Amino acid sequence: MNFFKRVLSTVVGIGVFFALCIIILIFFIFMSAGSNKDIVVVKSNSVLELNLDMPINDYAGKYDYGDLAFFPNEPRYDGLFNIIDAINYAATDSKINGISIKNNSIQAGMAQTKALRDALLAFKDSGKFIVSYGDYYSQKDYYLNSVADTIYVNPVGGLDFKGLAMERMYYKDFQEKYGVKMEVIRHGKYKSAVEGYLNQEMSEANREQISVFLQSIWDEMKKEIGASRNMTSEQLNTLADELAGRTAKLALTSKLIDKIGYEDEYEAGIQNALGANSDVNRITIYEYAEYVGKKSTVKKSEDKIAVIYAQGQIMYAEGDETFIGQGVINKALKEAREDDKVKAIVLRVNSPGGSALASELIWREIELTKKTKPVIVSMGDLAASGGYYIACNADKIFAEPNTITGSIGVFGTIPNMHKLAEDMGINAEQVGTNKNAAGYSVFEPMSDEQRALIKEGIEDIYDLFTQRVADGRGMTQTAVDSIAQGRVWTGNDAIKIGLVDEIGGLDMAIQAAADAAEMTDYKIKELPIYEKDLESILNQYTGGFIQTKEDILKEELGDKHYMMLQKMKKMTQMQGPQLLLPYEIEIK
Repeated sequence: MNFFKRVLSTVVGIGVFFALCIIILIFFIFMSAGSNKDIVVVKSNSVLELNLDMPINDYAGKYDYGDLAFFPNEPRYDGLFNIIDAINYAATDSKINGISIKNNSIQAGMAQTKALRDALLAFKDSGKFIVSYGDYYSQKDYYLNSVADTIYVNPVGGLDFKGLAMERMYYKDFQEKYGVKMEVIRHGKYKSAVEGYLNQEMSEANREQISVFLQSIWDEMKKEIGASRNMTSEQLNTLADELAGRTAKLALTSKLIDKIGYEDEYEAGIQNALGANSDVNRITIYEYAEYVGKKSTVKKSEDKIAVIYAQGQIMYAEGDETFIGQGVINKALKEAREDDKVKAIVLRVNSPGGSALASELIWREIELTKKTKPVIVSMGDLAASGGYYIACNADKIFAEPNTITGSIGVFGTIPNMHKLAEDMGINAEQVGTNKNAAGYSVFEPMSDEQRALIKEGIEDIYDLFTQRVADGRGMTQTAVDSIAQGRVWTGNDAIKIGLVDEIGGLDMAIQAAADAAEMTDYKIKELPIYEKDLESILNQYTGGFIQTKEDILKEELGDKHYMMLQKMKKMTQMQGPQLLLPYEIEIK
């Protein structure tokens, strides 16, 4: 028997060895293909194709492969501001005649979508055309595409135009039924990230804040769509109430679109507009963004403005391009601070918040940096709770009108399975040398003393948070408390209560940084630089050929169930008090 076991293990070992060899061979084939990629060429009479159905980050990222020097270290050009730079450059490029938008599922936040829309409006000022086609437009798609000169919809398509809404899930009865619950301690009546564990229905405070910020975003959307479509907000409200875009014919009658047609008819229209006998060349926005990025002239000035991107949830960790950790952000701040050529810093924040400890560590690094160089904050889709914590002590804060910010509050969640264990006949016993040696057990009810200790920590952090905001914004702590309590605000409302200085995008924040440093000529230095290990590199260059356990789970469960699993996992991984947005923003 042992003989056969040894033979089997040998065979398996040889199989694994050959499999690894094949993987490495495929990997180097991909590497070779990538290094010999054709240089992007832009031809005359070109149309820029804007298809934004891939997830968009503010920052495409820069990477450090350490000792693995044979990996190409080329920058990526698929970030939000790479796309915006490409649109801006196309306005003056004689080879680009216009823009064709064909996307039905833009994967960007509301503030990101507005930034793209603003760039398209500026492009139109050049006199070049923008046309749009969709089989079906989601509400966010229509907000972006409404900037077009001509909007086409498929004859059996339509558009979603009905106003904004959000849905929350409540688990109180579920917890009681199955015996697994979350122990919750919070400060802030609007801090409703954990409300679903405490109640079976929405609180009035939460309903109030959701209604207010949804209305603020909706008002901004109506204003901008109305300006493009020559309609009033009242007219658009009526069309939304009547669901006047639910079919192509209704959308045309309501003047939400301009033409009904198939994609081939749309393409033929572009051909006719440019000349029936002319060759129409097409280039994707990502190809063109790479072309623009590589073509950009090197400025003579040695002075720089560092733009540091903080994107994702804040966690007590190193951090990468998907989440904020104090490791990479503080390293970037220190590098910018110690670089004599960097004269000012812009921190681009796009975060719902997260770990209170990590937020405080980043806040401290910003405080040190601000003593030597101007620090300006630009807010993206979200700069809430911990995201606002790391922004509040900047010299100046910019936000988009529909940026979600504020949420100045604290909560802590701890899972408890006492009832489930009891129902299953499980009993946990603890032995310790001191009164609090055993600490909290998920198998025992939380005692009043334990709750009081956690509450004390929550209150201390809330006090510190409001003091940080008061000091950074030149307010009293009492004034901050009156607008805090975990309440969420849009950029338009936040400027009225002193949480934000000006409405504007990253470009305005960079200009403010230049003004603060008294510069007229400068380069942009983008940070952070993410360090990559071999596993992440293999997955990056083999297009996910090597499956991780997450890939397998996603494949087995499907996207929807995998997302639910990830949300539960995030909740259980939250260590210590959290400065996190009251809920995941998903506006319908």
